[in-house]
Amino acid sequence: MPATDSGGGHGSFSRSSAGPDVRLRLDIAYDGTEFAGWAAQTGQRTVAGVLEETLSTVFRVPVVCRVAGRTDTGVHATGQVAHVDVPVAALPYALPRTPRPGEPEFLPLVRRLGRFLPTDVRVRDVVRAPAGFDARFSALRRHYRYRISTAPYGVDPQQTRYVTAWPRPLDVEAMAEASQHLLGLHDFAAFCRYREGGTTIRDLQGLEWHRDGDLITAAVTADAFCWNMVRSVVGALLAIGEHRRPVDRLGGLLAETRRSSDFAAAPARGLTLVGVDYPPDDQLAERIQVTRDIRRR
Repeated sequence: MPATDSGGGHGSFSRSSAGPDVRLRLDIAYDGTEFAGWAAQTGQRTVAGVLEETLSTVFRVPVVCRVAGRTDTGVHATGQVAHVDVPVAALPYALPRTPRPGEPEFLPLVRRLGRFLPTDVRVRDVVRAPAGFDARFSALRRHYRYRISTAPYGVDPQQTRYVTAWPRPLDVEAMAEASQHLLGLHDFAAFCRYREGGTTIRDLQGLEWHRDGDLITAAVTADAFCWNMVRSVVGALLAIGEHRRPVDRLGGLLAETRRSSDFAAAPARGLTLVGVDYPPDDQLAERIQVTRDIRRR
């Protein structure tokens, strides 16, 4: 039974008696430093756990978040997307007042969550999801950024939670050249931690490196990512950037069927999920079927 907050004077009610649901899309940002990843885990502080507890309190009914990308321990997000199914009868609990003329329908809920949630996780927007929307299976692609500082002093204090300090010079041109070997549809088993029943075939659609003084940023885009994939790819490219591995090494790794021990994954702190793309509303349901078919292969 979810907890109740101090507003509204309503009691909780059970899912079985709550009536039809409405699906809501949530746009979320968080600092992953103090979280053991996205997925709820017993005895661990996770993003899903914090959000589900707070949403269940607000709506007076158990709420489960389904997310576009399940980030690992210490990984951040500025463009995470999730959906929740909430009984229509529970909406008045979360919306204690009628929105003002011209005001978004769920702005009062966004403001309320801003008061209830801890400061390291924010629900930036809430809207009614269009028909056929699924935060995970409707997604076309996910976008990540990995940031590294090669400054001799490390990272500025204001950015130290979000940028990885790297103590050695990096050849960004070599890293960019090596990245081309990974683009396209491949089995990324060498770059993923094993997950029972999961596929490691992914379409890596973009992998670009940019340098701005001492700050180096990798922009990584794929239809989806398997467990630890982004950090492992970055870790392998860092070895190439230090000239510890040849530029053509990555092409050979794609032939391996298990996680490679040839390199270490890059630290979590430098990684941020920055966006998720979805098709037009009339193609959402079709995209779900395509995604499920891919995952079953």
